[in-house]
Amino acid sequence: MTARPHRLRAGSRVALVAPAGPVSPKFLTKGIQQLESWGLQVEVGKHVLDRHPTLPYLAGSDSDRAADFQAAWCDPEVDAVWSVRGGYGCLRMVDLLDWDQMAQATPKVFLGSSDVTVLHTAMAKYLDVVTLFAPMVATSGFVEDATAREHARRVLFTPEEAQVLTGPASATMVHGTARGVVVGGNSSLLSAQLGAPGANAPDGVILLLEDVTEDPYRLDGIFTSLLRAGWFTGVNGIALGSWTECGPPHEVEAVLTDLIGSLGIPTIWELGFGHCAGQLTVPLGAEAELDADNGTLTILQPALS
Repeated sequence: MTARPHRLRAGSRVALVAPAGPVSPKFLTKGIQQLESWGLQVEVGKHVLDRHPTLPYLAGSDSDRAADFQAAWCDPEVDAVWSVRGGYGCLRMVDLLDWDQMAQATPKVFLGSSDVTVLHTAMAKYLDVVTLFAPMVATSGFVEDATAREHARRVLFTPEEAQVLTGPASATMVHGTARGVVVGGNSSLLSAQLGAPGANAPDGVILLLEDVTEDPYRLDGIFTSLLRAGWFTGVNGIALGSWTECGPPHEVEAVLTDLIGSLGIPTIWELGFGHCAGQLTVPLGAEAELDADNGTLTILQPALS
């Protein structure tokens, strides 16, 4: 059975890591202040503010980013590990992690989104633990978005108050209801992992999908690749998130309706997670019911114990 980490309380220790792109010191400082205002003790990974010597889109070397993440997860004094930003880089470091050693550690809360989809996928396979697709500490989506920040806080501290998820623009794409374990995240990262260990097509699940800065024709290619790989064969329901800077919304919706809506799987349009204002924190690995008619995704038991 998938492990549910313990919820956080005042005094819980949170380790911050940067597994992908370089971090803004200004946003990091502000994000830490927000976490401390919740009563959390914050530890910053040794390499969080590093820069790769030749590749400016990476926060330090692959080995150092992996080492920070593994050290945080294996530290028995740490209650949660939180990625401070996405960008690009998790694909380069995920295979450097010692999953056997990490599986020996007590499960803890893990948060991140966007490029961090890669780590969520791997943790589901190797650690079988509920993780949180959530805004990241050193980004405007956390520091400057009180709504997103407050939802993340409720999931962490009082998860029973955040089991019904819906967004202001939620709508029905395909009618119906479905149950299953929640999986997925950023669609381009799911596509980029096709053929990699632990990236097999899911079965009996509720699939989350969102993206950013991908033109409609690029989204067509991403979703077509997933379809050809059998990724939707065993999907019970689909929750679509935001498509920020992916082109005119009506064009994006046309692509997804053509490729996904035609499958007849109960589907919600714009649930409210991803690269958007008021980003919802969504538990991955948790059992949920999707009601496309009402535009809701209900986590059937609190994500954290």
